[in-house]
Amino acid sequence: MNMTEKTKKKMISAAYLGPSVIGVMVFFVIPFCVIIYYSLVDNPINREFVFLQNFINILNNQAFLKAAKNTATFSLITVPLAVILSLGLALLLDEKIPYKSQFRTFFLSPMMVPVASVVLIWQVLFHYNGAVNGVLANLGIDKIDWLKSEYSQVVVGLLFLWKNLGYNMILFMAGIANISKELVEVARLETSNPWTIFVHIKLRYLSPTILFVTILSLINSFKVFRETYLMTGDYPYDSLYLLQNFMNNTFQSLDYQKLSAAAIIMAAVMVLIIGALFIAEERFGKDVEG
Repeated sequence: MNMTEKTKKKMISAAYLGPSVIGVMVFFVIPFCVIIYYSLVDNPINREFVFLQNFINILNNQAFLKAAKNTATFSLITVPLAVILSLGLALLLDEKIPYKSQFRTFFLSPMMVPVASVVLIWQVLFHYNGAVNGVLANLGIDKIDWLKSEYSQVVVGLLFLWKNLGYNMILFMAGIANISKELVEVARLETSNPWTIFVHIKLRYLSPTILFVTILSLINSFKVFRETYLMTGDYPYDSLYLLQNFMNNTFQSLDYQKLSAAAIIMAAVMVLIIGALFIAEERFGKDVEG
C-alpha cells in the first residue's frame, strides 16, 4: 500500500469522525472549559481571577451542603435497592414461573408512562387526602402529609424505584442470558446449593452488568429533579431539597460562579465514585473475562 492510499484512507476516516469530534467539542468540551473559567473568576463582568475562592464559598454555603447531604442520602439508599431488586426480579424471571410474560410487562410498563402522568398518580396516592392516607385512616392511623414530612424522600424513592426497576431488570436478564448454560449445569451437578452457584458463577459473570446498572441508577438518582419539581416546586420540604433544586435556583439567580463551582464539585465526585466502581468491578470480575 503506497503513501497516497494511506493518506486517502486517513482522510476518509477523518471525514467520518469529524462530525462526531466537532459535536463533542462544541457541546461538551468547550462548555466544560467555560464552566472551569467561570469557577475561577469573581463574576462574568469583572472577570477578576479568584482561584479557589468560589469553591471555598460553595463548600461553606448551607443550602449547597443541605442539598448535597440530601442527594447523597437519597442515592445511598435508592441506588443499592434499584440494583438488588432488579437483579432479584431478573433471577426470578430466569426461572420457570407462571405468567412470566405478564410479570415482565408489569415492570416494564412504567417506562411507557410520561413523567407528568406518573407524578399525577403519586400526588393522588400521597396527597394529604389521598388514597394512602385513606387506607391509614381505616386502620386507625393518623394522616401524614407525605411530601411535607420526614417521609418525603420515601415517596420520591418509591417513585424512582417504580420508574427504573423494569429497565434495570431487562439489562440483568440480558446479562444472565449470556452466562454459559453448560457451566451452570456442571455447577449444579457438583453442588446442589443454589446460593453457591449464584455467588461463584452468576454474580461474577454479571459483574460488568452490575457495574453498568449501578452507574445508570446513580445517574438517574441525580435526575429526580423533574419529579420533585413537579410535585413540590422550587423550594420543597427540607429533606427533598436536592442538588438539582440548588442548581436550578442558582441558575435562576444568574450566579454563574457559584453554579460553575458546584457543577465542577459534582462532576469530580461522580468521577471518583464511578472510578471506584470500575476498580471494584475489575478486581471482582477480572478472572472471568475473556
